[in-house]
Amino acid sequence: MSRPNISTITIILAGGQGERLSIFSEKRAKPAVPFAGKYRIIDFALSNCVNSGLNDILVLTQYRPSSLHDHIGIGRPWDLDRLHGGVRMVSPYLGRKDADWYRGTADAVYQNISELANLKCETVLILGGDHIYKMDYRPMIDLHAKNEADVTVGVMHIPIEEAHRFGIVTADEAGRVVDFQEKPKQPKSNLVSMGIYVFKKDVLVDRLLRDAQNANSQHDFGHNIIPQMLNDGDKVYAYSFLDYWRDVGTVQSYWEANMELLEDPPAVDLYERNWVIYTKSEERPSAIIGPKAKVERSMVSHGCQIYGQVIHSVLSPGVIVEEGAIVRDSIIMFDTVIGRNSVLDRMVIDKEVIIGPDSQLGLGDDNTPNKLEPGRLNTGLSIIGKRSHLPAGLKMGRNVKVGTDLKPSDFPDLEIPTGETVQIAQADPRDRVRSGDSR
Repeated sequence: MSRPNISTITIILAGGQGERLSIFSEKRAKPAVPFAGKYRIIDFALSNCVNSGLNDILVLTQYRPSSLHDHIGIGRPWDLDRLHGGVRMVSPYLGRKDADWYRGTADAVYQNISELANLKCETVLILGGDHIYKMDYRPMIDLHAKNEADVTVGVMHIPIEEAHRFGIVTADEAGRVVDFQEKPKQPKSNLVSMGIYVFKKDVLVDRLLRDAQNANSQHDFGHNIIPQMLNDGDKVYAYSFLDYWRDVGTVQSYWEANMELLEDPPAVDLYERNWVIYTKSEERPSAIIGPKAKVERSMVSHGCQIYGQVIHSVLSPGVIVEEGAIVRDSIIMFDTVIGRNSVLDRMVIDKEVIIGPDSQLGLGDDNTPNKLEPGRLNTGLSIIGKRSHLPAGLKMGRNVKVGTDLKPSDFPDLEIPTGETVQIAQADPRDRVRSGDSR
């Protein structure tokens, strides 16, 4: 792969907590959440960089960074373990005079501005670490240079009903941006910012320094930096992306993006030789499909053992589906065990969970939203957190949340109605709560 025509450093913003992903980002950074079986969300941004010939990358972490540090390491799976360039992981650390927790996307870059200013590059590519897509960044970088732009914003059209979650872009016929509104309640159009920016390095440094002095700023690219550049008459251009791109910031969009991999053809071809998605992969044996097993329209990773039925589902490495069990329209993460004769429908289950035998999870026609998280769990999906052990014979409705590290004794009733929650209270781990009430 050739490199872009101008020198570019890439900064991947990977410090967000991702609260809308509920329990799946409670104990890990959102970009480290498993996706498509063996991958992590950040693998897509990293692989896009490598495939685009961009091999000088800073990954800015903050919230629970150990999950990302463990996954990326020195970058060997992406051929980024290099003496010059490669990938570097940067986290904020308190105690330094000018350091604090990142207050926004722009502040994350600003806190590393000394290193940025000293880098020998003409342009800076800024990416989010929590999107699913394949993109060659070189045409965008080349268009940025051709337009002599101060910043170029990656944009695409999405369904209008989802546009309120993004920055709304208005551009003229030449592609110059004339208006930018970050997450308006009533979007004027469905052309949205992808959170991908190409800056002239000197302009970026100058804008970050100015923004840092503004006490009223949220120190965010979408809310502050880009609108201010437009107000000041800077040359802001849009680059249109026409392929698949998914923000997986909610439980529903995360589930949908995984399910879209099971379409024919899949939304993202994970096996395209000319654009490989790289990841840190564990050595595990091939999957075992038992003589009575049934697997339909599913993604089954290495190390899985399937003795029951797996229908339209995505399974990470090491998942065991015991005899008589049925898994439908679900995402099951690493090393989870589905007990004998259990039935799962529209579930998202984190790693190392044990589902007791004879359980029925995610069933029923009632679609009452979750009482504690009605804005996150309202489409019929039920979720289970890391390392929870569910008792045998459990019956669970839809929009149910089961927290992390639960034991069978944490389930006094073997029936969890739709919209309920079972979790360990955060304030005192000795207390247990059901639907938000202590017991």
